[in-house]
Amino acid sequence: MKVLEINSCNFGSTGNIMLQIAETARAQGYTVITSCPKSRSNKKKNIDNQVFIGNLLTRNLHLKLAYLTGLNGCFSFISTLCFLRKINKFKPDLIHLHNLHNCYINLPLLFRYIKRNHIPVIWTLHDCWSFTGQCPYFTMAKCIKWKTGCKDCPSFNEYPRSLIDQTKIMWKLKKKWFTGVEDMTIVTPSRWLADLVKQSYLSEYSIKVINNGIDTSVFKRTKSEFKSIHGLKNKYIVLGVAFGWGDRKGYKDCLKLAEILDDNYQMVLVGVTKDQIKFLPNNILGMEQTNSQKELAEIYSASDIFINTTYEDNYPTVNLEARACGLQVITYKTGGSPESAGENAVVVETGDIIGLKYAIEKCIQDKDNNTLKTIKFNLSKISADSKFMEYISIYDSINKKKCKCF
Repeated sequence: MKVLEINSCNFGSTGNIMLQIAETARAQGYTVITSCPKSRSNKKKNIDNQVFIGNLLTRNLHLKLAYLTGLNGCFSFISTLCFLRKINKFKPDLIHLHNLHNCYINLPLLFRYIKRNHIPVIWTLHDCWSFTGQCPYFTMAKCIKWKTGCKDCPSFNEYPRSLIDQTKIMWKLKKKWFTGVEDMTIVTPSRWLADLVKQSYLSEYSIKVINNGIDTSVFKRTKSEFKSIHGLKNKYIVLGVAFGWGDRKGYKDCLKLAEILDDNYQMVLVGVTKDQIKFLPNNILGMEQTNSQKELAEIYSASDIFINTTYEDNYPTVNLEARACGLQVITYKTGGSPESAGENAVVVETGDIIGLKYAIEKCIQDKDNNTLKTIKFNLSKISADSKFMEYISIYDSINKKKCKCF
């Protein structure tokens, strides 16, 4: 069976998920092509069996037109036609979609092609964009308009940004484009997102939860000199990891938390910018994003507790990484974060900094007194390889259905 995967990038979390699913599928005998827009970042990777969509000019033009008009996914007409001609020669038996937002493909053309050719689809949702007028998340905005029809959007000038609010039109268009596919399976990494999909116009489809996974050969209890190197041997390390610390990740909450923790604690934030590092207080050690998973595993292993102050999230893998390295997770009650934080997690209300402080102190006390209830879990349950094989099971079921038709 021939599979086409489409995503907005070939790097980062969603890009790597696409590429690793493709690699796993090829090992199981499937022929797989991956596709993404031809951007400067995507061009950096030399990937076999990859088809680019458009070029730098068409991508930048689409971004500009979408910003000016608020019509995201309505341009790139010629480049999408050229892409679909190439794909038609490949004749995919299955199309696996990932992130379709951020202006690189003409959405009505893509879904018309899918519907006319009766191609089965798997769509992995990495956020909420597929069933809203524009936004990937709406938790902070406390908005539920997406259930019946977006309008008067409080977030239209945030990613994916537009100059004017066209969410009312876009919600109707996306509903028209994305519904009516003959055979589509929606996959979400969290039960939280699956429950939202069931309340949206995508509820007509089969919905399956496949959690994100991590590389457990790297993320495991690791020998670390991190405390010695940074002179923190007599401190309890409270660790936070994010790839882009801002309001959505609870950056301000971490600063407030640092003000009320006593001198026994040292906060470490990984993923902050150089500018942010300049203004951090003494009891927060700021580190820029690291591309070394081994280094990150060492930081996890040297820490005493992991906190996740996210305000909007689907199924954060940083929780899984922390757990694999032996840390207990304290997380806000946000999206799918409690799900990935595990059975041993402490969940506090989003924004409750005092509750966060008390939870940290209690967990450290339990750890020191050996009264912390440790729950052993099988690392294979959070292994990326096992999660990718769940996708292959869906591929296999579609392949069996196709075989029965012939």
